[in-house]
Amino acid sequence: MAPHFANIPAHLLMWQRVREYAVPLSMIETATARRAVGDWAGACASARINIDFDLRAVRNRYGTEFVTRLRADLRRLAPDLLRWHMPRIAPHGRLRPGLTISLTRYGRPGTTPLQLVVRTPPAWADAGQRMSLALWDEHGDNAPRHHPHPHPDRRFRLDLHRHLWDSSRCGELAARCGADAAPPPAPPDRPHPLAWLEEPVHPDPSDINDHSWASARWAAEAELLLRAEGDSGGVFTVRLGARDRRAFALVAPDDHHVPTFRPLREPLPPQVVAALPVLPEAAARTLPDLALLRAGLVAADGLHPLVAKALSAPGAEPAPGPEPQPGDPHRVVCRGEVHRIALRDGVLTAVDHDPAQLRREELLVALGGPALPCLRAIDAVHRDPQALPAVRERLGHGDVSGALAVVEGLLGPAAVLRDGPLRQALESSAARQLDHGLFRSGLRPVPPPVTRSRTRLRTSPARAR
Repeated sequence: MAPHFANIPAHLLMWQRVREYAVPLSMIETATARRAVGDWAGACASARINIDFDLRAVRNRYGTEFVTRLRADLRRLAPDLLRWHMPRIAPHGRLRPGLTISLTRYGRPGTTPLQLVVRTPPAWADAGQRMSLALWDEHGDNAPRHHPHPHPDRRFRLDLHRHLWDSSRCGELAARCGADAAPPPAPPDRPHPLAWLEEPVHPDPSDINDHSWASARWAAEAELLLRAEGDSGGVFTVRLGARDRRAFALVAPDDHHVPTFRPLREPLPPQVVAALPVLPEAAARTLPDLALLRAGLVAADGLHPLVAKALSAPGAEPAPGPEPQPGDPHRVVCRGEVHRIALRDGVLTAVDHDPAQLRREELLVALGGPALPCLRAIDAVHRDPQALPAVRERLGHGDVSGALAVVEGLLGPAAVLRDGPLRQALESSAARQLDHGLFRSGLRPVPPPVTRSRTRLRTSPARAR
């Protein structure tokens, strides 16, 4: 049984909502079906990922051999799995905006190779939560000027974690995230997992009470990082907070010893620390799916199928949902009797009232009279239903079709929305889609001009006295 919600860290509750709404099952099924027949572009489209390159132009510029390698990686790409593992921000769990994340590098270690990257739009254009695939060449001119951070981010990189997006490497997930090792028992006071550091940790404000650091596997991940960077110095850094980056030394990084790490005995200048290899966020923190399973906040069948298969989890019992509140709009006490409200002919209606009576009552309401409890309940469902938070969550994560399916399930496909929070949420989501289109075009919405009224209030002397 899952622990009480008061004892669950806020970041786990956020990831629980993300796993429920961010990557719907319909997206996973469609992307998987298209990927199975070799349609990698269709799989990306179903996962709301745009393609910012043309393979013919890439072949003309970089050659046939490179395009062959690139196409092989694109066919192995599971875009729904990539969306599943993308970095997110609190408190709503939306995609971290303005990122350029490297998926794979085509070159030798120590060089600046051509990279396949995925980009997220800036926060002002994140409606739909769409992403884009692109090629990054530092010596080329293909960087989008309208993107806030077109260079690959060193902190958020997945080229060392192909198991988070490559369908042929998902089997490595359990070993890389530490799922095959028993979780250490937590003392009652639950000390911070980085309490062994000599100096206190200064986390970001959004990371307070965040116990998601996976320091037990930092040494193994740092060994992979330094090998990929061609760095033989054995020193790497971990970003513990906005202004807290620590340097560590890798001890015994060879084939005959288990690698370990320790803090540096002498502090390094800030400019030196900034130039050291950075442990990626995917390696520094515990896999959210593993933490959710151990906390009992999600069952194995609630995870992405590739993740659930890799973790081979028996499935924890999901946390109990909120109890249904009294006043269910489908059962209404009206004039001393319990009446039903259900869908009839595609419209939510009071089935226990005669249609002629309903027309008379609606006319009475239009003239200012009191409404029947059944009509008040229908109006409440139209304006502010109990499922409004679920609709907003789906809209926030870009699942417009899922949100409309919920609305149609409540009101019927033939219903006409009335003014209220539900209609405002749908209209706001549709309007924000235009911002993303402007961003894709390299434009930016023009804010309305600020007009200052020159009319001054004039008070007569009599009123002034």
